[in-house]
Amino acid sequence: MASREPHYKSKITPYVFACWILAAFGGLMFGYDIGISGGVTAMDDFLVKFFPHVHERKLHAQEDNYCRYDDELLQLFTSSLYLAALIASFFASKACTKLGRKPTITMASTFFIAGAFICAAAEKKWMIIVGRILFGVGVGFANEVGIFIANLVNYATVMIHPSGWRVSLGLAAVPALVLFGGSLFITETPPSLVEMGRKEEGREALRIIRGVDDVDAEFDQILAAAEQAKQGKHHFRRLFKRSSFPPLFVGTIIQVFQQFTGINAIMLYAPVLFRTLGFNSNASLLSSVITGLVNVGATFVSIYAVDKIGRRKLLLQASCQMFVSQMAIGVILSTHLQATGTMSKGMAAVVVILVCMFVMSFAWSWGPMGWLIPSEIFPIETRAAGFAFAVSTNMTFTFVIAQAFLSMLCHMRAHIFFFFSAWIMAMGLFVLYLLPETKGIPIDQVEERLWKKHPVWSSFYKEEGSEYGMA
Repeated sequence: MASREPHYKSKITPYVFACWILAAFGGLMFGYDIGISGGVTAMDDFLVKFFPHVHERKLHAQEDNYCRYDDELLQLFTSSLYLAALIASFFASKACTKLGRKPTITMASTFFIAGAFICAAAEKKWMIIVGRILFGVGVGFANEVGIFIANLVNYATVMIHPSGWRVSLGLAAVPALVLFGGSLFITETPPSLVEMGRKEEGREALRIIRGVDDVDAEFDQILAAAEQAKQGKHHFRRLFKRSSFPPLFVGTIIQVFQQFTGINAIMLYAPVLFRTLGFNSNASLLSSVITGLVNVGATFVSIYAVDKIGRRKLLLQASCQMFVSQMAIGVILSTHLQATGTMSKGMAAVVVILVCMFVMSFAWSWGPMGWLIPSEIFPIETRAAGFAFAVSTNMTFTFVIAQAFLSMLCHMRAHIFFFFSAWIMAMGLFVLYLLPETKGIPIDQVEERLWKKHPVWSSFYKEEGSEYGMA
């Protein structure tokens, strides 16, 4: 409740504005890499150099449309980032605690810069895989706008022969260089300095950030929070208590559902998918730019609607729209895209429109809600540990989809869209019966007002009582 929150003096300073810019470049760094991989894997020059058998397969009309890009190493080029990010994220949390956020940001950007240069200069397959792994480590230590910019870059660099793919991958170093340079000048966060026992430096950092001298009240609050964090040991152990199961299950299953909507299969491999439908290289990249633009625009709808409409209504509406879109795509491909040949321009355009409808609904619902809801459902005592589980689950299943999609497309053909549709139906039922509405509920009251009053999840609290969540 807003009225209970203390009011601290502060003003917008150039330093704070610079921090906002750096934060944006952090998201751009990750989003750019998500968007760039699909476009690069569709570029002929890239395939000729590293995957000549895939390129040769594309050129033969008798080859199956759905299997043109089916190659485990080609998929690993995309998916290796997420596996590396998953592993690195566990070390990143320790680095933040022991070293502070500032050195961790420097490390993240350094890994990302190294990955960009190795990928751009790659001459062997192992070099592009190593570069992608370094990207992933950078991501693990450090999104929509990044994807859109990456699609624009791919659309431009496809004209650069034979090294357009080098430009696309190498430009990933730009946001990382900005982040690296900024990390040399920003101060460490006050809570981090307090955690490391550097209290006076923490107070001074708070003065710089707030732009005022009177920060005593807020600094006392930081000291109290740091002391409480020291006393709250065994967060992960408490996460596996019976009363912690509802938020743990909901927070992690949302991440599974988010990936099994099929969104990353489309966003990671959009140019490849459109080439499969019969678009030429330029048209497929342009189509991915359009979907990226829709993705960015629809995200603003979520920002406006989430606190007006509520989380559940947005998710339910989007589940219906995504289900209809995926089913329609599956039906069209089943009837109009044979093993060889291409679709008519009219039907291909309809598929692009349906993909945009799907991306639009995801971008104002399961995309941002997949991160927002897990941040709202855990009690204070298990919030950090619970959210860490959610992030790890997301990276794990992003890796699974990225590694498997092209093979699934080859073996399941158009039925892959029916597969994702079935998951979307399950998601809608989950929201309807198992997901509580978190709109307007403070974190310190989440257990009492959310879980203990839910018709299904309340049973998990009857035996243990109110063991956690007491502020």
